[in-house]
Amino acid sequence: MRNFVITVNGKSYNVGVEEVGGETAAPVVAETPAPAVVKPAAKPKSGTQVKSPFPGLIKNILVAEGATVKKDQAILVLEAMKMDNDITAPCDGVVSFNVAKGANVESDSVLAVIA
Repeated sequence: MRNFVITVNGKSYNVGVEEVGGETAAPVVAETPAPAVVKPAAKPKSGTQVKSPFPGLIKNILVAEGATVKKDQAILVLEAMKMDNDITAPCDGVVSFNVAKGANVESDSVLAVIA
């Protein structure tokens, strides 16, 4: 059995595909809610936006919501074209994320705000 996560119209599904004697069996689909977007209780009204330089997948968030970060510190990992890219803080401050691990993002999407 091979397991895959497939996203259709923003909704994620876990799919298990089983090989049976050279024939392909029908996939087993279990609905999984899409990753939640992490939103802080009180969004900073101003701050420096951290934008995605290209489309990709949020592979990992490296610091906690509300953490104090330093300029050039890696805050998340963006996977694009099978390569992991560290996204770093452009300035010192407190980070507030607009995305969650597993989310797909487009170019220029706001990933976080540092206030």
